[in-house]
Amino acid sequence: MAQVEQSIEVDVPVRAVYDQWTRFETFPRFMAGVERITRVNDTVTHWKTKVSGVEREFDAEITERIPDERVAWTTVGDQVGQAGVVTFHRLDDARTKVMLRMDFDPEGVAENVGDKLGFVTRRVTGDLELFKEYIESGGTGAGPWAGDL
Repeated sequence: MAQVEQSIEVDVPVRAVYDQWTRFETFPRFMAGVERITRVNDTVTHWKTKVSGVEREFDAEITERIPDERVAWTTVGDQVGQAGVVTFHRLDDARTKVMLRMDFDPEGVAENVGDKLGFVTRRVTGDLELFKEYIESGGTGAGPWAGDL
């Protein structure tokens, strides 16, 4: 199992950052390789991704959700092995630190080599930078706030 940890500071209050992050359907706007996310129910989302020409579909279950503090998830089934947590830290009234930790199980030679070369870490860093640009520019998602578990 491989692991990546990255963080970024955004010039947006913690409530707005958390609310935006829990609008999972908007992830394709700032996450490379994520084509679509649909909400199955209050705790399960269905993902469609395409990374380096490899398409995958899988479900992820939200295992913990504490408003303005954290969201944790794990994939369901054996299609894609991944789990993670994103935490939100209030720096002041207008700034938030977003910290993401993800454990994943690379499949095959290409994914294992890519992991060893730091591709996943760079992708996560890039996605967090895109999230920062998106939310600081006033980007907001349609759809309901995910609320509490």
